[in-house]
Amino acid sequence: MTLGLSADERIARARADLRMGVPVVLRGENGAVVFVSAETLTPERLSALAGFGPELTLTITARRAETLNAFVYDGDIARLKVPSHACANWIKSVSDPADDLNNPMKGPFTAIRGGDPKLHRSAIGVVKSARLLPAIVVQDIAEPAVFAAEHGLTVLDAGMVDTALALSSPMNAVVNARVPITAAEKTRLHVFRPDDGGEEHYAIEIGNPSRDEPVLARLHSACFTGDVMGSLKCDCGPQLNAALAQMGEEGAGVLLYLNQEGRGIGLTNKMRAYSLQDQGFDTVEANHRLGFEDDERDFRIGASLLRKLGFSATRLMTNNPNKIKMMEQNGINVTERVPLKVGENAHNTNYLATKAAKSGHLL
Repeated sequence: MTLGLSADERIARARADLRMGVPVVLRGENGAVVFVSAETLTPERLSALAGFGPELTLTITARRAETLNAFVYDGDIARLKVPSHACANWIKSVSDPADDLNNPMKGPFTAIRGGDPKLHRSAIGVVKSARLLPAIVVQDIAEPAVFAAEHGLTVLDAGMVDTALALSSPMNAVVNARVPITAAEKTRLHVFRPDDGGEEHYAIEIGNPSRDEPVLARLHSACFTGDVMGSLKCDCGPQLNAALAQMGEEGAGVLLYLNQEGRGIGLTNKMRAYSLQDQGFDTVEANHRLGFEDDERDFRIGASLLRKLGFSATRLMTNNPNKIKMMEQNGINVTERVPLKVGENAHNTNYLATKAAKSGHLL
């Protein structure tokens, strides 16, 4: 029996370090790097990192690079040389699109071509999983174990990281209890916790749905602004309430409340996207300028929770064909798509039109 850290535990520790601005060591088959989040980088740590090698690299996603008109040689990421005179504010301005319209000429950039970008790609994945902007400052190092011990840093193995991030973490049922709600007094809330130390997810079970027939279900991504504040910028709040109301009327159903705010980029980055929308960009364009894809959610979580609850088939309440596809691919038979068209108003008409035109929502 060992007290050492598992792969998930090491990655969870690395996420916490990165959110506090602490560098992380990443080693692979052909080398090692130390990297830090561009978002939480301090001038002191930038100076220290620069002292460990001849050249720093700023690695961003291809989406962000396209916005900056920087060359992309590595597929989904771009490695940019950090000029010797660059300060922490320069790095943050390149990584964060907040002032792009006020300061559009951030280059020219020198993109790195050649070499192995695998460690950079793995590091970007870790930063994304920490809900930080997908941009990192990277320095090549030798003897990673010695370097990490000298500086008290967390060490990750690239292969371990790639495997862990590609998988959907197993969910564990923690507790369930009766919670009468407006839509249905006979309601039970189930709490699930993933092995990887990530956010907990919830299942709201209405009535006592049969496990032998398709259950009326909805995969609902957490939306603090819509569900709690009643924001008119999206249709999330009305969809949540309408889904629960229909389940209450039918006497049975399951709403999976998944903590994947902002299509999986987190509330902070979602607010950054909202700020960009105020500048005139649509929801997809805003995500791309931040360096994210259109949708970063993991719908495998929903399929896993349904299986944990004993369901194998569903009548899925959704306007999103991708949810149906992912349910089917992960062993849940979708026997019917139940449309959920509510919540359109003068503030979100363009948002809904973008979801239909660019994300394929059936509106």
